[in-house]
Amino acid sequence: VPGLVAFRAVNTLDAMVGHRSPRLLRFGWASARLDDVAGWPGARLTAVLAAVAGGAPARALDAVRRDAGRHPSPNAGPVEAAFAGALGVRLGGTLAYGGRVEHRPVLNGGGRPVEVADIERAVRLSRRVGVLALGVCVGGRLLAGHLLGRRGR
Repeated sequence: VPGLVAFRAVNTLDAMVGHRSPRLLRFGWASARLDDVAGWPGARLTAVLAAVAGGAPARALDAVRRDAGRHPSPNAGPVEAAFAGALGVRLGGTLAYGGRVEHRPVLNGGGRPVEVADIERAVRLSRRVGVLALGVCVGGRLLAGHLLGRRGR
């Protein structure tokens, strides 16, 4: 629990001051990099689990290898690329958020355009990834407890 609280605090700090503005530049860069470091392991685990759970592991991992580094976020890139590859869709390009247009790199460029039915497929994949992540965490905790328990004997 303390680790979760610390992770959430780092993430919130990044959301509050991790912007590239003249006022926050000297402090914001540190919170943004700390958030990147804290999220690195979870993002890589999520990308691998999306590849495993998506039914097309080779295609998903190819998308991660090829496209993840092109994304502006070092942690969102692998996850989005893995989901794009696993679902066989193309993500990114020109996007509009609240009236603001952004130009992002295309992830899984060989995939087909997203359709409405892909939303439900993405939700199901996300749920499978969540269950697998829980299993990995519980399994890791049990293994660590077993190994540490054996050392204390």
